[in-house]
Amino acid sequence: MKRVSFHLVLGCLFAAWITPAQAQRDLSKVVIKAEPVADGLWMLTGAGGNIGACVGGGEVLVIDAQYGPLVPRIRAVVDSLSGGRPLRFVLNTHYHGDHVSGDSAMAAAGALIVAHENVRARMSVTQHNSTFDRTIPPAPAQALPVITFTDSITFHLGAREARVFHVPPAHTDGDAAAWFPAADALHLGDLFFNGVYPVIDASAGGSIDGMIRALDLILPLAGPATKIIPGHGPLGGRAALLRYRDMLVTVRDRVTKLVREGKTLEAVLAEKPTADLDETWGQGFMKPEMFLKMVYQGLAQNTAGSKRD
Repeated sequence: MKRVSFHLVLGCLFAAWITPAQAQRDLSKVVIKAEPVADGLWMLTGAGGNIGACVGGGEVLVIDAQYGPLVPRIRAVVDSLSGGRPLRFVLNTHYHGDHVSGDSAMAAAGALIVAHENVRARMSVTQHNSTFDRTIPPAPAQALPVITFTDSITFHLGAREARVFHVPPAHTDGDAAAWFPAADALHLGDLFFNGVYPVIDASAGGSIDGMIRALDLILPLAGPATKIIPGHGPLGGRAALLRYRDMLVTVRDRVTKLVREGKTLEAVLAEKPTADLDETWGQGFMKPEMFLKMVYQGLAQNTAGSKRD
């Protein structure tokens, strides 16, 4: 770990592709459910990114926080799992609102919010998500990270240890993964969309090449019995992560070939290079055409840049 810096509290920001009105309406009936991952570690689902909850040493670490209106329900579930132990830390895996919008309420309850320094940087200024054509205003000053890190940070919760590390730009430029070596478990945030096409935020430094590189860095940590909490989708393991990585490689290679042939976006969409994958991977939020457009635009931009260089 190169550096740990201390700032103010991370907080309220909705996802670029979900409006506050939509989120408020949809959240009223959301039920927070907990699934055991390992001793003292659970995956919580509700709305937005999957949450990890780790209990150890009389304290609780929560990974990601979904939406503000859900925080009382999230905390009630966490309290039931932990026996009412204090929620000490909230770690954000990246800056998107479906993972961080609950941070303000978590911080108000006394939790320290932790994130990569690029998360604070992005939340401090207006962001524009080109994929969804959404502008996200800066978070208020009181809603920025309490603790930021550059390369890695480790949480010591009694005998339980969470080793958190930043990967080079992948889903965004602020992605962090959490490894629980003793529990043989990982929380990967939106580096891993289990069973569906992912969102890749090119406006925040993301790319399909970066996603593949990040997964290649992480896969050696995963053994045959490792449990992996994805940002979205069901609890997975090494086999599911490898299938996901291989799908990304297949899509990247197919679309790269078409880009190098000079095909336009319209021609690539008409060619349907992911047709054999869509039934399996295209049933989530990112529909096949939207995903293909996102991948094409990123690869075309990279190819144009390489030619200029």
